[in-house]
Order: sequence, then structure tokens, then C-alpha cells
Amino acid sequence: MTPKCLVKSTDWSARVWDEKVRALNEAALDCTICPHRCEANRREAVGRCRAPFDPVVSSCNLHYGEEPPISGERGSGTVFFTWCNLRCVFCQNYPISQQGVGRGMTVEELAENMLSLQARGAHNINFVSPTHYSHAAASAILAARRRGLTIPIVWNSNGYERVETLRRLEGLVDIYLPDLKYREEAPAKRLSGAPDYWPTATRALVEMHRQVGVLQLDEEGVAEKGLLVRHLVLPGGLSGTKEVLAFLGETLGKDTFVSLMSQYFPAHKAPGIPDVSRRITSEEYEQALDALDTSGLENGFAQDELLEGGC
Repeated sequence: MTPKCLVKSTDWSARVWDEKVRALNEAALDCTICPHRCEANRREAVGRCRAPFDPVVSSCNLHYGEEPPISGERGSGTVFFTWCNLRCVFCQNYPISQQGVGRGMTVEELAENMLSLQARGAHNINFVSPTHYSHAAASAILAARRRGLTIPIVWNSNGYERVETLRRLEGLVDIYLPDLKYREEAPAKRLSGAPDYWPTATRALVEMHRQVGVLQLDEEGVAEKGLLVRHLVLPGGLSGTKEVLAFLGETLGKDTFVSLMSQYFPAHKAPGIPDVSRRITSEEYEQALDALDTSGLENGFAQDELLEGGC
């Protein structure tokens, strides 16, 4: 099936795109790409995220387990980047995000993989944890667009983003798929190493919404452009679900699309940390669903797979 062209009128040879890529590459040399702003010269040393300058990728493949507007029927063309700018103790992908499982790629190889995923029928190119490689991701998007990539770009991130970096991505990203993990400083610091997560992520989401607006679906129900926010319900109310959903409805609008996830399980270091060493209970997820109703948000995805009793 030939992908629907979304960028017929876009001149991907224009200077503005080269300037965006140049600015992002410069930001990675004394790294200010993400909110940590560790100022590492990524060509000579890894940053706080442990990532080098050139992208390291775990896999490029079709994925069918995302939200329905992302996976559709033909799958989402996922590119899993290695390393991460957060240190979540419960990360389900920790071999990739915190142990560096993957292989180095040039920007040209990454662009070629994107085009291959399009040829295999992917609805979109889904960059998973791309924040710390924003410079390389932007370069690859531009290279692939110039070689005929027409499907949307999904920016699938943890939400811990700099607004300045996001502004340089404007026009290169079609769909933002961020997390909004925590409302309170204490769990954000203890569980992910980012005490400023809430103010940083909420500013980032406002910027994402400004760029792409409400999620827009085609006639098949597949996303073409817009914002879809994910929220993972944690045990014991640690994620502040009620406040998170209230923020989305009040600040971004009741028509904001939200994915309320029940899939938490104690991965990585979580089994040794008492308050996150268990799954959430059915009651906890029901409370999250009630909070979704109370928020007035009109477009929500929920998960059915929850073990009774949360053990």
C-alpha cells in the first residue's frame, strides 16, 4: 500500500531545515539538548545520558502494541534509541535505556532504515526515547524526507524535554507521544533522578501542543498529526494521576488525547524498592479511570490487561 503523502507542499531542501539541524548539532557539542544541560562535548565524551554524539539504536522494526492510532493495522515503524536522559528505577526497557544494548548508526543508515520501514507499510516512523539524540534524529528526518519519506514522524519520549530543543524540531515532527509521569517532586527525584520533572515536562507538553495541536486521525483512525499523552499509573498513587489528568484537561483542553496505562510491573531495580515492588491493583486502576472521568477529558485510551489483586 502506498503511504499517504503528508508533505507534498513542503520544500525539504529549504535553508530553514538545514539551520534547524545545524543548531541542534551545535547544542550537542557542549550538550544543552535536554533539561540536564550537562555541557558534555558529545564528540569526545558521553553526557549524563551516557550517549555519544552519533546515534546508538537497539532496533528498527514494525511494532503493533502501541495505541490504536499509532499502530493501526500495518504497525508503527519503531526506532528504539539506546540510553536515556532519565534513570527510572522501574524502566521496562532498561537493557536498552540504561545498559546501552544497541549498535552505532550513521545518520545515513538511520535514514535508510526509516525508508525501509515505510516500504514495509509502516503507518509512521516512531522514534522511541529520542530526546538525547535530537540532533541526529533531526538530521535523519531531513535526509529521509529528501529521499522520499512521506509518513508521519512520531516523537515518543519521556516528556523530560527542553522547550528550546522542541522549537528546533518544529515542522520536523508530526505527532508527539510524550509521557507525563509524575506530579510531585519527591517521587520524580527518587524514582527517575529528575526533581524538576513536573515543571519541565508540563512546559514541554504546552510547547508540543502549540506545534501540532489536538490529535488528528485519518479515515482509518490512524494518527496524522497532533499530541497523545501517556500516563503510567504507579502503585500507591506515586504518579499523581488525578492531578496529572486535571492539568491536561484544564491546560491543554478537554479534547486532548490521553493513554492511561495499567501495565506497570516491577522491572529493573524496582523489586528491591518496597513501594514500587508490586503491580498496581485493580482498585488503583479503577481510581485512575474515575479520575479520567472527573477530569472531563473526552479522548482516552485505557488498558484491559491488569492482573486481579495486583500481584
